[in-house]
Amino acid sequence: MKKLFIAALALSIVPLCAAADEAKVWSNAELKGYAKKLAPKINEEHFAREDLGDFGAHYVLMIHREASGPAEIHDTQTDFYVVESGTATLHLGGKVVDAKTVEPGEVRGSSIEGGKTVKLSVGDTVNIPPKTPHHVVVAPGESITYMIVKVHAK
Repeated sequence: MKKLFIAALALSIVPLCAAADEAKVWSNAELKGYAKKLAPKINEEHFAREDLGDFGAHYVLMIHREASGPAEIHDTQTDFYVVESGTATLHLGGKVVDAKTVEPGEVRGSSIEGGKTVKLSVGDTVNIPPKTPHHVVVAPGESITYMIVKVHAK
């Protein structure tokens, strides 16, 4: 009886483990549709997000912004952006103004002083290593939709 229980438990765990190892494909059409899909869900901070999956060592989400977000620093995650629609300015490096720790390893602030500025548009990809200040700035009347792959540091 004990062996039967252990076998049943092992078989029930296999699908859970396999799900993290399965390939996931998002079509171009599906990704392009997120601007329209997320726009009606904009919150008081002028952005909407949809989690696309947690794959163990990383997770994926879509962000749609109609205004600037906060300046950020992640101590243990790399952010990898893929711009799907719209435009924005990305500030990288420098120092976060009015920095506050919002949870362990996560800092937010109002803007960034110093660093460099990069214009983002459709098709651009960005790799932001852990501990790198970054700030997505959206001009009035503009919007941007981008996929973020958040990779956990080892």
